[in-house]
Amino acid sequence: MFGLGTTELLIIAGIILLIFGAKRLPEIGRGIGGAIREFRNVKKDLSLDEKEEAAKEKGEEKKSLEDKLVEKVVEDIPIVKEGLAVKRKADKIKKLIE
Repeated sequence: MFGLGTTELLIIAGIILLIFGAKRLPEIGRGIGGAIREFRNVKKDLSLDEKEEAAKEKGEEKKSLEDKLVEKVVEDIPIVKEGLAVKRKADKIKKLIE
């Protein structure tokens, strides 16, 4: 797998465990798994649509694929969710100060 041996994979797993902690890893895994699942579903839906539509609309479909994927990742990964919530709160505070 990518030229990595067992030792390297164990070291990488240990570093990830230290960075995120044991409590956060299942949440992150579920989020990434959900994003991958949604990406596959969107890809399947768009591939069916591409066969039906004209060739010039393919560029627009690719954009919608990217947009849908970004939205799904934002919805599923807890760390990104928390970061966006903090950003929204900061924006509200800025508006109140102004």
